[in-house]
Amino acid sequence: MFPLDLSEQIAAVRRTFGEIRSVIDVDRLEHEIAELSERAGAPDLWDDPESAQKVTSALSHRQSELARVTSLGKRIDDLEVLVELANEAEDEDVAREAQAELASIQRVVGDLEVQTLLDGQYDQRPAVVTIRAGAGGVDAADFAEMLLRMYLRWAEQHKYPVQVLDTSYAEEAGIKSATFEVDAPYAFGTLSVEAGTHRLVRMSPFNSAGKRQTSFAAVEVIPLMEETDHIDVPDSDIRVDVFRSSGPGGQSVNTTDSAVRITHLPTGIVVSMQNEKSQIQNRAAAMRVLQSRLLLLQREQEAAAKKELAGTITASWGDQMRSYVLAPYQMVKDLRTEYEVNNPAAVFDGDIDGFIAAGIRWRKQRKKD
Repeated sequence: MFPLDLSEQIAAVRRTFGEIRSVIDVDRLEHEIAELSERAGAPDLWDDPESAQKVTSALSHRQSELARVTSLGKRIDDLEVLVELANEAEDEDVAREAQAELASIQRVVGDLEVQTLLDGQYDQRPAVVTIRAGAGGVDAADFAEMLLRMYLRWAEQHKYPVQVLDTSYAEEAGIKSATFEVDAPYAFGTLSVEAGTHRLVRMSPFNSAGKRQTSFAAVEVIPLMEETDHIDVPDSDIRVDVFRSSGPGGQSVNTTDSAVRITHLPTGIVVSMQNEKSQIQNRAAAMRVLQSRLLLLQREQEAAAKKELAGTITASWGDQMRSYVLAPYQMVKDLRTEYEVNNPAAVFDGDIDGFIAAGIRWRKQRKKD
């Protein structure tokens, strides 16, 4: 094993890390942190709680991003020292520790490298994700709940703040739909490649004959818009319904009509919120998501019109972007990128970084082509 020579691997990591620092623009990041820190220290900051929350959240996000980059640079420096110690003492335990640390650093560098590919207009925004059960009856509702757990576990593993905004439970098992917000930098850019139709193939636990069942669920991902992106929604264009929140089995969660459902009449977009305790809070949250969806729809329509005028209409991803197969064999495969793994249990437990990274790189390549 000795001498332990990781010089080529460390040099490659340093090159990639230097490119990452350049793209992230550490100087700009430090300048933004200084400005936000000054605003956060203002004595009248909390006179406007909503504005204060945005300032402190933005500051926290940028500090976290800077700390991640700074920490990675220090880890690379420390790794070189660790290799020297291993060689000087000819210590196999230290050598194994150095090799494990190199592998860990390579994974972090890979994650950061993928983030540098997120340069879309809204990629830096938090994300609002909606999962809906599709064809497949009870199995589809159960599959939708499995996907919800998968994304919540993924966010938990990355320590991303998540808030479940609305859940509509199915009668027998699973959910009809669920909407949640991931409040983290680049959450939209990262999760947007998860949008599309997901398919599950398995021996149905709800089928007494034990037959193989195929079911579907749809995943929608939109960026959470800021107030500066406000789109006007006249009261005449919406219908507001109020109802009591409920949980699994119809058990009452609230004893007042605090849940809110807003229907945008011109487009048919429906947004429901029941997470907050008051009707006013739920209505405000629902309007925020509705405006996000309307603004995104407006952007998409504008982009589609431009493409049509230019004569370059791009085909959509299709009806099925990923298959989760539990029988007769074990496999999860993304049909766009061809990325696949043979451990569906780990995927459903939140291990989807490989799929996300492959999706981001695939999307970037399509834009180049």
